[in-house]
This record gives sequence, C-alpha cells and structure tokens, in this order.
Amino acid sequence: MKIHEYQAKQLFRQYNIPVPEGNVAFSVGGAKEATQNIGSFPVVVKAQIHAGGRGKGGGVKLASSMDEVQTVANEILGMTLVTHQTGPEGKLVKKLLIEAGQEIQKELYLSLLVDRATASVVIMASQDGGMDIETVAEETPERIIKVHVDPLLGIQGYHIRQVAFGLKIPPVAMKQFGALLSNLFKLFVENDCSLVEINPLILTSTNKVLALDAKLDFDSNALHRHKELMGLRDLDEEDPLEVEASGYNLNYINLDGNVGNIVNGAGLAMATMDIIKNAGATPANFMDVGGGASSEQVENAFRIILADEKVKAVLINIFGGILRCDIFAQGVVDAARKTNITIPVVVRMEGTNVDEGKKILADSGLTLTSALNLSDAAQKIAAAVN
Repeated sequence: MKIHEYQAKQLFRQYNIPVPEGNVAFSVGGAKEATQNIGSFPVVVKAQIHAGGRGKGGGVKLASSMDEVQTVANEILGMTLVTHQTGPEGKLVKKLLIEAGQEIQKELYLSLLVDRATASVVIMASQDGGMDIETVAEETPERIIKVHVDPLLGIQGYHIRQVAFGLKIPPVAMKQFGALLSNLFKLFVENDCSLVEINPLILTSTNKVLALDAKLDFDSNALHRHKELMGLRDLDEEDPLEVEASGYNLNYINLDGNVGNIVNGAGLAMATMDIIKNAGATPANFMDVGGGASSEQVENAFRIILADEKVKAVLINIFGGILRCDIFAQGVVDAARKTNITIPVVVRMEGTNVDEGKKILADSGLTLTSALNLSDAAQKIAAAVN
C-alpha cells in the first residue's frame, strides 16, 4: 500500500526524522493558509499523487510571494499530471503539500527495501540525489552504496558509518545522519514497510540533514497488524478495478494488454501471462482467484475483467487441486450467463474432477473454446484477438 508524501512525512515526524515545515492543502485557499502558517518565503508547492517524477511533469513549483502561491496552486490543483510512473493517462491532482523552501548544499539519495535474495533489509544510498536512481544504477552503478542489515540483529553502528562514509557526510552532520538512519530503520521494521525512500535527502547550508521528499510503501500482507495505517489509504489513487477486486479477495492487477486472464495460483498466473506474450498476444491483467475460490468469486472475477474495455478475449487457466474443476466450471457457466459474455473465452482445465468440469462446460450451451493444454490455449487466445 502506497501513501502520499505528506502522510509519509507525518510518520517521519513521529520517528524524529527531520522534514521541512509544511502542511497539506486541498484548495487554493488552503494553500494560502498553509503558507501563512509557515510564515516565510520561498515555499514549495507540491502535487500529491502516488507517482514519482512530479517535478519533471510540472507538479512541483517554487513560489516567492502569496500571489505566486495562488497562481501556482491554481495551476497544479485539478491538473492531470503525467510522469514516467503514471503512464500517458496521468493522475488527477486533488491535494497539495506546501513546504518551506530550503537552502541546499548537497542532495543525496537514501532508501531501505527488502532484499529477498539475501533475506535482509538493504540500505541503498548515493551521492547523486535528486536523480532517478534507475538512471544512476544504469550509467554509474559504482556510485550506489548497498549495505545489508540482518533484520533479526537490527541496524548497528558500523552499518551507519559505512553508509555515512560512502555518502561523504561531513563530521559536523555525522551525529544527525546517524540518528536519522537509525530512526528510519526503526520505522521500516515496525511498520512492515517494503520500501522507504528519501530522494533527495539534503544537507542544508547550515549542515542540517533533512528529508526533502518521502516515499513509503507498506507490505499489504502485513496490514492486518497495522489497522491504524489503513486510514492512510487513498482509493482515488488506485485503479478502480483493483480496488473492487480487493473487496472480493481477488488478487488483480490491471495491465495494458487485450487478453483477460483468470487463473488460480500466482505462479501459474505469471506463467500464463508469459505464454500469452510468447504466442503473440498481450495480457490485460494478472488475476489470481486463489486455491479455494467459490463460484461467486469466479463470477466477480469475470465481471471485473469484462469491465476493462481493452479486453478482447478471456483465457481461463485452472489447475484443480483445492479448487475442484467441476466447482470452477459451474462458476464459469453462472458468470457467463449473468454477465452476457460476447467475446471469445478459451478454457484450459486440469486436475481434480476435470472430466466433470469439462462436461459442465460442454452441456452449458455457451460458446466456450476448450484447450488441450496451456500451449494450445495460448495459441487459440492469440488467434482470437489477432
């Protein structure tokens, strides 16, 4: 689960991680009031959306007077902000963060994320703050510092020193940086984060360390332990179909292709998308209905997929284990009748009660194409959309 920058900075304050003075605003009047509370100029007006690259898209601007605050807030509020992370459709800006401007001596990059390969938390840092870290990794990988921390042992002094020396933190700011990094690690672990990123982390003209930006992503599977964080969720920033699917306990991710997929099991879903791509078509979604899906869940899965106008055909790929093929087939038939499917549907089933399942599909009177195996299913679905 992602949250906005202003929400992340509220959490930063709780963990004594220094951030600029600032407030969220939902209107031009609110932006002016937030500026008055800061009491000095310049201020920075920032669009609040769940995407990076806001500055390049015109969503971050400096204002040196109240008139400029009004002008800039008017320009950004209500705009459709397009960045490299939003896609061409962009995101509508509904809120702003107004912050005190800073005199920047140096910009750095700092993040914490889970490294599955080493079962550790990796601290990733660079002297090239303010830039896309992907660009730095591609062009100058030697400028990226990586320090792995065993989550059972926690962050130690030598971890902090290794990062600080790599970033060339001046001695006068070393104690501040150490406290910031230690508190950042505490925030990361205690809130089951999958990512914490500060870009840029700045050194001011007075040698103070300050988180000028903040990006947090929480592990959705751990949110049951953090009920208080659920209030930070902004459904307006999420895909409506993904939000609806989560309400039915369906694992759904919207993609850009034209073949809708209904699969049980995340690994099988990934393999299904790969084989569709290899066959010359493109997946329109990731959809895992789970091992114990009911016929009602199958119906909801169909309805969500068909609500996507990009979908020109549907591929059903089921391996019957916990979810028996006959139960799933009945769900498919019920869903097809209720949703009035008019696009091609290819079904591949194997596993428990597969013969009974195929009979249910054959006797349904619906136009459903059966596939012998996954390769056959991919070829048939590609032919249907091409």
